[in-house]
Amino acid sequence: MEYENLKNGDEVVYTTMLKEIDRVNTGLELIPSENFPSKATLEALGSVFNDKYSEGYPGKRYYGGNKFVDIIENLAIERAKKLFGAEHVNVQPYSGSPANIEVYLALMHPGDTFMGMKLDQGGHLTHGHPVSFSGKLFNAVQYGVNKDTELLEYDEIRRIALKVRPKLILCGATAYPREIDFEVFHEIAEEVGAISMADIAHIAGLIIGGVHQSPFPYMDVVTTTTHKTLRGPRGAMIMCKEKFAKDIDRAVFPGMQGGPHDHVTAAMAVAFGEALKPEFKDYASQIVKNARALAASLMENGFRLVTGGTDNHLILVDLQSKGVSGKEAEIALDIAGITVNKNTIPFDPRKPFDPSGIRLGTPAVTTRGMKEAEMNQIGNLIAKAIDVKDNLEKLEEVRQEVKRLCQTFPVY
Repeated sequence: MEYENLKNGDEVVYTTMLKEIDRVNTGLELIPSENFPSKATLEALGSVFNDKYSEGYPGKRYYGGNKFVDIIENLAIERAKKLFGAEHVNVQPYSGSPANIEVYLALMHPGDTFMGMKLDQGGHLTHGHPVSFSGKLFNAVQYGVNKDTELLEYDEIRRIALKVRPKLILCGATAYPREIDFEVFHEIAEEVGAISMADIAHIAGLIIGGVHQSPFPYMDVVTTTTHKTLRGPRGAMIMCKEKFAKDIDRAVFPGMQGGPHDHVTAAMAVAFGEALKPEFKDYASQIVKNARALAASLMENGFRLVTGGTDNHLILVDLQSKGVSGKEAEIALDIAGITVNKNTIPFDPRKPFDPSGIRLGTPAVTTRGMKEAEMNQIGNLIAKAIDVKDNLEKLEEVRQEVKRLCQTFPVY
């Protein structure tokens, strides 16, 4: 039996894990930042590499016994370079937020001006929000989307950049359903003498798959997590042009971190190896096909989508016309076995903890093998659950439909 040692050693954790496995197998994971790594990736993540300390970099460690750790880290680096066409890669950041911190500290001084996307219009906390270190330590000037089109307005971003002359311009988003033009962002940065940076945490797998423009060779620095559409472990990396390599590496270690998590690095190497295979391009393409099919189904059911659709893995649904809040929808859908997250929409009249929208995406259901026909079915199930949000008996009926759909596409 799987987890036999855990069963014998800690029954509480073991039984809770079995419940989570059942939740995943019988429900639909639609949060766009979630995915299911391969068993090989998970085996590397729970391996002997968990046990080692390896402060420093390959060939220059502050601990002995790192001969094989060096092989693993170099392998992850070389595979990442091949995947993205990057000149330099650092695979040691613990997660996406530390990776962004490390870039800022490497290339700016406290008080310097940088530009990033507003959180409530699709950006991330670390892109300059006032409650984040990024907004407290630096002079963060925020840009957003056009109120009518809900799209990035590059002429307006250029106007702001010319006015404030930032040290760095950051692009990338966590709730923007359209393609980002990295080439234009880099041109704006060059025009004002700024460093160009992209946070591709959500779309890294789509870039590898050729269904989204690559940030290279344009951007100076690129950060990404290694799960989400990349379908690896929970980690992160920084990629950059060679001229920034030394400053980036110093900011990661010893600037912000101690020893890297070598078991995560090993899992990254496995996931990157999988992403180099031809079938990963098919997977990435199917993510986008599924997102567009799900978007079409939702619109047929009367939902308004921010920007009117999607170019990537992500859909942002405006629930105002349905008379339901994002929090209410998230709760109802959770009861029905459909996992999404409440989310602000651009220029949202409601507060962030109970916003007007929900955010959903297709990476995890695509990993399960679902395709366009299932997306149409899922759109109908979402509509049905929201329509009966206050009726537990009806929500249970939807839950049973979800279970029947999931039985054909088991995760574990």
